Amino acid sequence: MAVEHHKFSKDFPEFRDTIHELKLNNQKFAALMKEYDETDDEIYRIEEGIETPTDDYTEALKIKRVELKDKLYSMVRSFIDTHK
Repeated sequence: MAVEHHKFSKDFPEFRDTIHELKLNNQKFAALMKEYDETDDEIYRIEEGIETPTDDYTEALKIKRVELKDKLYSMVRSFIDTHK
């Protein structure tokens, strides 16, 4: 089974320009994106067998990634709604 990264911008290509703008101009968004990418990279390494933590740790990371994705998505939608 092929393991994929869950890059935020890949999951939401329709928001690519907004994501780029927020990364450049919003420190909180940029920090959350960095944390999301680092979390996704760690999950990828686990799923590839490069790292072998406990199942509980892996599940906690996956929950964290979903929570970060929700926050990022909310920020993108809020930005779009305020710039209509």
